[in-house]
Amino acid sequence: MLNGIITAMVTPFESSGNIDIKATEILIEKLIANGVQGIFVLGTNGEFHVIENDMKIKFAKKVVEIVAKRLPVHAGAGGNSTDEVIKLGKQMIAVGVDALSVITPYFVSLKENELYNHYQMIAENLAIPIVLYNIPKNTGINLSFELVSKLSKISNIIGIKDSSGDINNIAGYIDNTSRDEFSVLSGSDSLILKALKLGATGAISATSNLLTTNNVQIYKQFIAGNLDKAEQWQQSLEEFRRILKYASTPSVLKQSLSLAGIDVGLPRLPVLPVTSPDDNQDIVNTIKNYYHL
Repeated sequence: MLNGIITAMVTPFESSGNIDIKATEILIEKLIANGVQGIFVLGTNGEFHVIENDMKIKFAKKVVEIVAKRLPVHAGAGGNSTDEVIKLGKQMIAVGVDALSVITPYFVSLKENELYNHYQMIAENLAIPIVLYNIPKNTGINLSFELVSKLSKISNIIGIKDSSGDINNIAGYIDNTSRDEFSVLSGSDSLILKALKLGATGAISATSNLLTTNNVQIYKQFIAGNLDKAEQWQQSLEEFRRILKYASTPSVLKQSLSLAGIDVGLPRLPVLPVTSPDDNQDIVNTIKNYYHL
């Protein structure tokens, strides 16, 4: 079962566009030192949609080497083509990742039976744990409770990350999946504590790249039964979440990490850095407040 805070890690780039190995190592060591229970690369905040497959494989391999079995490493392997997902998944398995995250296909509006067949074929062809990834605002597809219930019965489909932003969605997945080994994880950082209270087992969190302790403490205090403290840590994310809206994902997150001393570079085009001077100043002030600079 998947538990705790799993960081949806950004992909550090050099100015040349290559992966920044040093920044990757610094970020991973920071995450491990501060108590995350897994690392998820090549998701939405990892810019999977603008990274070619060869670079994805090299990056995943390097992350696996740096982590060195200290934590599970999840890698995004989703796409529109079932065959291409299987091909990429096999390459990810070869470099040693521990689980695959598979986003729903996007652009084409698929029927329930097509989605089931897509995931069933992927699971049958890849001997690795698979986590479903539901992010309907980006893909146009919201996995139904009934479909997730069916998919949860496939032995190596072990969970779902729900980034719908709708707590009722998370509740529906929890209520409709009964297999002990199947985990429901919040992919919306504003809902971590609410999701845990409903029975979610953790979160795959983007804000934990920067606010690692804050996220980890939400989970730890909840598990310890300190709900008031867990709520305080949950609320501590809100000021940072507010500034994330100044640009497209993951622009502000990467800028904030760089301001905090881990230079992860710029997002890949077409995403641009923040251009408004006022917004930039607000970002700087917010990060200074968090880090008491």
